[in-house]
Amino acid sequence: MSYHEHFYIDGEWVSPVSPKTLDVINPATEEAFTRIAVGSAADVDKAVAAAKAAFETFSRTSPAERLALLKRIHEVYLERFEDIAQAVSSEMGAPLAFARDAQAWAGRGHLESTIKAFETYEFSEKRGSTMVVKEPIGVCALITPWNWPLNQIVCKVAPAIAAGCTVVLKPSEIAPISGIVFAEVMHAAGVPKGVFNLVNGTGADVGQIMASHPDVDMVSFTGSTRAGIIVAKAAADTVKRVAQELGGKSANIILPDADFETAVTKGVRGCFSNTGQSCDAPTRMLVPRARHEEALAIAKVAADAFRTGDPNAEDTNLGPVVSDIQFDKIQRLIETGIEEGATLVTGGPGRPEGLNRGYYIRPTVFGNVTPEMTIAREEIFGPVLSIISYEDEEDAIRIANDTVYGLAAYVQSTDIARARRVASRMRAGSVYLNYPDWDTMASFGGYKQSGNGREYADFGIHDFLEIKSVVGYGD
Repeated sequence: MSYHEHFYIDGEWVSPVSPKTLDVINPATEEAFTRIAVGSAADVDKAVAAAKAAFETFSRTSPAERLALLKRIHEVYLERFEDIAQAVSSEMGAPLAFARDAQAWAGRGHLESTIKAFETYEFSEKRGSTMVVKEPIGVCALITPWNWPLNQIVCKVAPAIAAGCTVVLKPSEIAPISGIVFAEVMHAAGVPKGVFNLVNGTGADVGQIMASHPDVDMVSFTGSTRAGIIVAKAAADTVKRVAQELGGKSANIILPDADFETAVTKGVRGCFSNTGQSCDAPTRMLVPRARHEEALAIAKVAADAFRTGDPNAEDTNLGPVVSDIQFDKIQRLIETGIEEGATLVTGGPGRPEGLNRGYYIRPTVFGNVTPEMTIAREEIFGPVLSIISYEDEEDAIRIANDTVYGLAAYVQSTDIARARRVASRMRAGSVYLNYPDWDTMASFGGYKQSGNGREYADFGIHDFLEIKSVVGYGD
């Protein structure tokens, strides 16, 4: 049975209070492949009430009980792995290999890192005659984006459960089907009634209601900085905790001693991964001025090697962007880059050759970009790379930090001591040296307008806890 037109509330699949549906578009075909129910304040009230009732008992379960529950969720997740990958491919247009190896894998990776961190997590600490304890914060509203659906769902849900919280999840209405499959995983794993609830809907009709709800104790939001500000304002009246992972415009500093062929090629691939739809994508490549033309030539070869097209084709490694809105926004920004005088190295406006439908973007590289240009300052969220020259190391650091964002930064050098030194100067929550593998045990979150709070592993668990000091506890 398909639960696409249902919500998961208090351990059951239920119909919305006021029936209303929304088409889910496959961006590779521009056609609806299913539709979902979209909720209202009444549905949020039901879900929050279920979570609040469940919190009374779930918050008092032992860490051992919650660890066993997470392990059951992990087992069922692996059983449904292919279903999750297929859902992501349909709702995002992601090439199947990427949907399996990155998108679906991310949920698995976060379950495993949360379990690992939780096995040794300490919920109390004695300080003299005072006992400091960490307790679950309460009912948590989780609002997740479309670009990495399982990554963001699991890196919120898993630590919230580890902490002893109950949750109401609103996945993105643009890519909601993988979230519904995840709810099926939770049900099959035997998650107690009311501990996990799912309500689909729009940000205005569901997300803001969740954020402002008086019985919600915390909101964890991932999305654009613009939407994050709206959520924070909605939450402010009830003084609830708000954790945010927002936008980014990450710099990739290629130092003069780097292996340029490797550094530039991997930089292009990193920028274009997930069709450029990653908040921490290295979208600003900073290269020494004397080697700018060399970087452009390498970047062109790397960009032109991408194969854009049918997500089901074995040789496709670049799918469409997720929606017509994103497609139009990216096209406007590419046109703006040309109008403002950047050098179009490859790609440009319009769809790739041979594709007349689907939200496909030509893999695009701009050279001779200056820091004040629009494409160097705005988050594009597509396969568009800006290459910027710098004079020396200090200039590179200045340019990298000259942004309202601070989610990630990248440094490439054959001298690890030098790379570490530059990393220490980056105003960003994560700094990646020489393209390391994805580490789900590392903290993730941003400085400045990239948000607050930290996710992944024990950092995520910590965000869902309150700290209480019992003074005079004794020996």
